[in-house]
Amino acid sequence: MEHTFVICAYKESPYLRECVASLKQQSVTSNIILATSTPSPTLRALCEEEAITYLVREGTPGIAPDWNFALSCADTPYITIAHQDDIYYADYTKQILKAVSGRSDALIAFSKYAELRNKMVAKKGLNMRIKETILAPLLLKGGAKSTFFKRWCIRFGNAICCPTVTYCMEPIRKYLDCIGQRELFRTHFRSNLDWETWELLSRCPGSFLYVNQPLMSHRIHEDSETSATIADHERGMEDYEMFQKFWPRWISKWLSGFYGASEKSNEV
Repeated sequence: MEHTFVICAYKESPYLRECVASLKQQSVTSNIILATSTPSPTLRALCEEEAITYLVREGTPGIAPDWNFALSCADTPYITIAHQDDIYYADYTKQILKAVSGRSDALIAFSKYAELRNKMVAKKGLNMRIKETILAPLLLKGGAKSTFFKRWCIRFGNAICCPTVTYCMEPIRKYLDCIGQRELFRTHFRSNLDWETWELLSRCPGSFLYVNQPLMSHRIHEDSETSATIADHERGMEDYEMFQKFWPRWISKWLSGFYGASEKSNEV
């Protein structure tokens, strides 16, 4: 197989079984692995029941080390870190593999998405429409491999939804070797480590492939890490630091305030 879903499981999510079901119902079969740094009999039993490989990372739980471990768990060319609360539509793998087919320059492939709130697909709001507008230049001829457009789609905020992303491992590993970085995700941030990673990859020769259709549903709920970092205001400090990678300080300060207000849509 060319593609692997690695589910990053943290403690015992009430939505995990629904996520697993969506991965097993893909129209194109993928490998499925569950990786965790918080092992439990419940997780092990679920994996045995569903015939899923169960792998445990030793050490203190943390998003960056957990995600890096997830990428190390598979040896396929393409890997998706599946978030345990989310649902992947039946054609996710099919459409992602179609996008990367014949594209040896692909770094990541990702898609539009829907938001799940209170078990219902939410109506597309202004924040989502803005993100889709920002990402649209990647669909232009040559846009996906343009450094300008790769950085454009992340300079006004993080328009790329992390759970939608599939990582093209061969070019990513080559780039990390070139810059002397051992693992893709840095431990620098609590929330914006994905945005920081897109910024890193935007400087690498290669393409950001954007599939212009929703291929999964991202669940917004009060126990999510995003909601937690917004609630304790840590996200605002991380946003300001990220904006400084693209803008002068005074613009970064204004953008982080504006962006923080838009993040209220992630609160339940």
